[in-house]
Amino acid sequence: MKKGIISFGAYLPYNYLSRATLGKVWGDKGGKGEKSIADVDEDSLTMAVEASMGCFRFIKREHVNSLYFASTTGPYAEKSHSALISVACDLSNSDMFAVDFMSSTKAGTNAIKAALDSAVANPGNSILVVASDMRNGYPKSKQESGFGDGAAAVVIGSGDNLLAEIDYFTSVSEEINDYWRNTDEKYTLHAEERFCDEEGYLREVKIILTKLLKETNTKITDYNKVVLVSQNSRLQVKISKKFGIKPEQLSDTLLSNVGDTGAAQGILGIVNALENSAAGDKILVVDYGNGANAMVLTVTEKIAQIKGEEQIKNYLNTREELDSYVRFLSWRDIAAAEPGGAFKLSPSTAQTWREQNINLRLHGSFCNNCGATSYPISRVCDNCGALDNYEAVRLSDQVCKLYTFSVDMYAGRSDAPVIIQAVAEAPNQAHIYTVLTNCKSDDVKFDMDLELTFRKMHELGNFPNYFWKFRPLRRKRV
Repeated sequence: MKKGIISFGAYLPYNYLSRATLGKVWGDKGGKGEKSIADVDEDSLTMAVEASMGCFRFIKREHVNSLYFASTTGPYAEKSHSALISVACDLSNSDMFAVDFMSSTKAGTNAIKAALDSAVANPGNSILVVASDMRNGYPKSKQESGFGDGAAAVVIGSGDNLLAEIDYFTSVSEEINDYWRNTDEKYTLHAEERFCDEEGYLREVKIILTKLLKETNTKITDYNKVVLVSQNSRLQVKISKKFGIKPEQLSDTLLSNVGDTGAAQGILGIVNALENSAAGDKILVVDYGNGANAMVLTVTEKIAQIKGEEQIKNYLNTREELDSYVRFLSWRDIAAAEPGGAFKLSPSTAQTWREQNINLRLHGSFCNNCGATSYPISRVCDNCGALDNYEAVRLSDQVCKLYTFSVDMYAGRSDAPVIIQAVAEAPNQAHIYTVLTNCKSDDVKFDMDLELTFRKMHELGNFPNYFWKFRPLRRKRV
């Protein structure tokens, strides 16, 4: 039975911080390149929704019946992230199996292995696997400079409609304290650097590569691309020399211009390799974290539909540099900002649950009597007055036109005081009121195209409250 990747998506935040800026703060040159920075209203969950939305270019939501979420930085210690992500993606509750894979930087490829097993056991099932991370390194540490924020997703299934077939998967497990983070700590901890490199990464990657090549009876030269997950490029060079991986074979895992994205790096590397592959290419993937995973992919002719629709390239080309290190610290709650005053009342958990179709799925109502669409869902049609004669419609994937807006210079937090309130019109004439993000106030124009992005609004009630905001177009569509 053929099994593999039916669709894929990725997400890179709007903001990035150059390593030169980081170095200047601490009085040294800093490194080369940039690291992606999640915005003040983003976390691992919102980035996972973004990456997942990118998958619906090549598969319908109705065909996805499982969602696996992988991360080391989910906002909840006790609550299902995958269930919330599935609702925000407007997936069906009736058949949905949602599960979290946490705590390991190879959680993303661990979830792929589980999805492959499920696809074989349940032919016809489609499993959305999404990995997302936004880890913190201690200020002035190599981890602070090296870590980056991002998310990536693949849909795993079986049959003939595959973009890439997964031919083989193998694993090794190892108990070692090289990198870890305790539940009550902000920063990733690590042992002595040489121990982490020699007894951790290099040892396990050598074992898994030797194991895979022996089990598949292949050579490194048989592979067009090698996705080699690592904490830094120096380790990639060492493994490449050991196994004879040529520079043209080594696929970019975005360490230089995005950073080490933790649990997301493996899947992000797969997505980037696929976006730059041709039919027939063989891709070798190696992931690391308390052991290692390795898999072999064969790209199919279906990959032709990706041409011109590369998400990663588009996200890299639509970023903005954050030139303030202090603001970065504030956004991560390392240097606390004065909270904004826009939200006064603590939310009701019961109301949050009751209104999830409106607030999380972003459903409006389509009047069966006159054809008008309104948001939020209304039992009485604003246009013709018909009562309870409507169908719920999804608005989250619509491209809207800015109808009107206002700029408040002091409504936000002290580290992000400007709030742009906006009303935009969807193609079905529904008007949606929310906030505009990832956009400078001077760049806002009437009738500009906007898309909806899932964001964190506040944490009143002692839990993250999520809703949708507008932003200028960044997500690729087919």
